[in-house]
Amino acid sequence: MPKEVGFGCFLFFLSLAIWSPTGRSDLVISKADRRIDLTSHIVRVLSTLKVEKDGSGVVSEILLAFPNMQAKNLANLKALYIEGKGKGSAVSLLVTEVHPEGMPQELTFYSISLPEGFDKMKTMTLNILAIFTHSLQPFPEEIAQSDAQLVVFQDSAYYLSPYVVKSQSLSVILPGGRVESYTKHPNGKLIESEIKYGPFGKLPPFSYSPIVVHFENNSPFVIAERLVREIEVSHWGSIQVTEHYDLVHRGAKNKGGFSRLDYQSRSFMGGRSSLRHLIAQLPPRAHSVYYRDEIGNISTSHLWGDSRKTQLEIEPRFPIFGGWTTSFTIGYGLPLDHFLFAEEGKRFLNFTFGCPMNEVVVDNIIVKVVLPEGSKGITVSVPFMTKQWQEIKVTHLDVTGRPVVVVEKDNVVPEHNVYFQVYYTFNNLSLLWEPLMLIFGFFLLFVACIVYMHADISISKSSASYIAKLQWDEVQATVQQVRNVINRCFSVHEKLEASLHDLSRTGDIQSCKATRKAADGLLKEYSKELKPLMVFLQSSSQAAQIWPKVEELVAKEKEMQEKLMQKHSTIVDCFEKKHGGREIDNRVAPYQQKLAVLKQEVDDLLEYIDEI
Repeated sequence: MPKEVGFGCFLFFLSLAIWSPTGRSDLVISKADRRIDLTSHIVRVLSTLKVEKDGSGVVSEILLAFPNMQAKNLANLKALYIEGKGKGSAVSLLVTEVHPEGMPQELTFYSISLPEGFDKMKTMTLNILAIFTHSLQPFPEEIAQSDAQLVVFQDSAYYLSPYVVKSQSLSVILPGGRVESYTKHPNGKLIESEIKYGPFGKLPPFSYSPIVVHFENNSPFVIAERLVREIEVSHWGSIQVTEHYDLVHRGAKNKGGFSRLDYQSRSFMGGRSSLRHLIAQLPPRAHSVYYRDEIGNISTSHLWGDSRKTQLEIEPRFPIFGGWTTSFTIGYGLPLDHFLFAEEGKRFLNFTFGCPMNEVVVDNIIVKVVLPEGSKGITVSVPFMTKQWQEIKVTHLDVTGRPVVVVEKDNVVPEHNVYFQVYYTFNNLSLLWEPLMLIFGFFLLFVACIVYMHADISISKSSASYIAKLQWDEVQATVQQVRNVINRCFSVHEKLEASLHDLSRTGDIQSCKATRKAADGLLKEYSKELKPLMVFLQSSSQAAQIWPKVEELVAKEKEMQEKLMQKHSTIVDCFEKKHGGREIDNRVAPYQQKLAVLKQEVDDLLEYIDEI
């Protein structure tokens, strides 16, 4: 037995012994039979009490007592009154937390309101169901992948009550497997997977006998640390449900490495307490079901159902061992007519509150009900205590936003998966708002298209800006013509250079002279083409910025012509006089240097003109 568990039991038992509190004398419990179910990680305690009056006074309530360390994990408490003898009908009774005077501070008390007419009865039978979470502690806290999961549970062999208990018994149901140890008691025995204590005779109020059970429980301790359910109602015929889960396995933590081979080949030994799959009980006629996480859609899911139910079996991307976490989202659509009803001029949504997953404890659940825009007079009816507030959600085609009812609760168990109601009023004319917005939007789009097709949005031809644009376009066209002429002149230059290379290779002087004569004629024609273009640019006000550069470009090209002709004449003359190569290079060098400088200047001018 863990030291902290045993020490806690000892302190509680010692505090009761020192306090020696006085019980309540208005009632007597003639018989108390308890059954503690430990087959999963949710502890369910069913107590059947036969209650008698002990006096002639009026009794309107019966008190239930729980140790504080146990009450903090109390998720749900129900009390049913069995009418009639034998198998009668069960009536649910109101249960509230109270703080009676003169009672031990180590205990938490709840009051059950007794039904009317109890004063006329001799006895009454009550069934009390208490559900606890986080009450099974893994021991050891860490296990290997192939080990069984052992847990510890503590309670009292006696029924803790502020009343005298004449007769009682206790039955502890275990999930099977080995039992490491359990508290021995004179009236206690282990039969297969059940530990029985009692029967015990008459005991005074607040009798307490601690018991600790250390046993094997391989159920995955699945805890949803946070669950956000969004239920979006559309009066156009559907309900969309989205649920986001943050799950953790709170069982014994996995120590050592994880072996996928052992897990798949030996499923029983390769991770007995791991979470392999979850079953979600969805409402009937659920459709468009999806299951995904941050990575994307998860294909390991199975869906089947009929007119009465829809069942979704999902498998995480990886097995969940103790201490491991995972997050995912499921969503589905539902027909509106199965969940939305009308009553006394109001509409109300009737939907389940808790988690649809089997045997999942939810530490914190937030249920959001998104109502249609224009809903008013909103009220919520939940059959247990919750936190409630309202928000606004703005989506497509919304103007003021959709009202959102938010209901929050901690420590939720499957027994909380009951129906709750959201009441509101809604004007049917509000249904026309979105269609009218779409119609009006398309109408404006068509009108805009018609106006665009028939409107003349060009600049007026008589405006100064339009005239200036035309003049600038004409200047650019003229500059382009000048450049084309210059490019043709460069082609003539290349032919002259080529004739000199041919001369040095063949020695054909006459052919070289003929090429120069033809080139001279072409260059004179190009010079004539440039004159009217230069006159236009010089006289245009729009060309004031570019004209100096164009004029300089033409002058530089003219100078290149002259130097190239001089170079050509010099080389031909040297060939006629049969001078050597060194002398030719010496006489041509000044022209060659000047041509290189002019070529660079012309390239810079062309680049500048292109950027304007």
